Amino acid sequence: MTDKFKMAAIQAAPVLFDKRASTDKAITLIAEASKRGAEIAVFGECWLPSYPFWVDGPVVDLTWEASAVFLENSVCLDGPEVSALCAAAKDYEIDITIGVAEKDPFTQGTAYCTALTIGREGKVLNRHRKLKPTHAERIIWGDGDASGLRVIDRDYGRTSALNCWEHQMMLPGYALAAQGTQIHSALWPGWEKTPREGEYCWARQHLLSRAFASQSASYVICAAGLRLKEHIPDRWKPLGEWEHSGGSAIIDPRGEIIAQAGEGEEILIAEGSLEIVRAAKSACDIAGHYSRPDIFDIRINIAETKPRVEFNNPADATLYADEEE
Repeated sequence: MTDKFKMAAIQAAPVLFDKRASTDKAITLIAEASKRGAEIAVFGECWLPSYPFWVDGPVVDLTWEASAVFLENSVCLDGPEVSALCAAAKDYEIDITIGVAEKDPFTQGTAYCTALTIGREGKVLNRHRKLKPTHAERIIWGDGDASGLRVIDRDYGRTSALNCWEHQMMLPGYALAAQGTQIHSALWPGWEKTPREGEYCWARQHLLSRAFASQSASYVICAAGLRLKEHIPDRWKPLGEWEHSGGSAIIDPRGEIIAQAGEGEEILIAEGSLEIVRAAKSACDIAGHYSRPDIFDIRINIAETKPRVEFNNPADATLYADEEE
């Protein structure tokens, strides 16, 4: 075990509406991040198969067609795409956090915005579904739960992940700080290249990521998505061609940006140190010596939300989303 480690923020465009091609591209990028010495590589929000950009546009027939294709290209945890990512993590000996559209395994009709963490052992370590989709995202994503709101112990540090505006909610971040996170993945769709009136949230990805780093005294890998006009297939361009143009960064435990990407495809690498994490936490541990547990406490329902169907006939089995129960 060493106090030094390398982090990678992968800023690249997926192959829109194509989960297989996007998975293949992700594996190529994972291999390159590993080659450059990263212990952990992080992709942006809903990178696989892509951020559903059309939800901010008018609702027309093509909107529902796009949403249906998006659901078709959402991934299951036991599906071939996740298996391929697990194999890549093991082959290239690197941890991965990637934003995916996760298909509900029971209904097959709902997708969740999920931060999926895969270990170099080749296994899924955690699945965190976005607690509350933001604004128009509620058209396409279901509400998540807190079953994945946890910190994962790795040999180079303690890791965690949140999606986009979960960093605005405050309490999810506190829950992770209370578990001692040291290296946090902040998954974002990316800068909006042509801001429109009222759409200021994308410009906050650095502000909120830096605030999280400072408050939790942890490194933050702010991984932003990339989607330009040329990445949108002609069939879907009538839905809108506004762009996400990256803006990835890596931030130290004091909230300072130590590496920043431009607007193109890039694997951003930075070195971290647990010594710097410990120094920051010694100054301010918001769940420890810089807290008032006699005044405040937080209770988290970590039960997994899932549908349940019961038959009237007691001889029939009760059906659960997770059959292992």
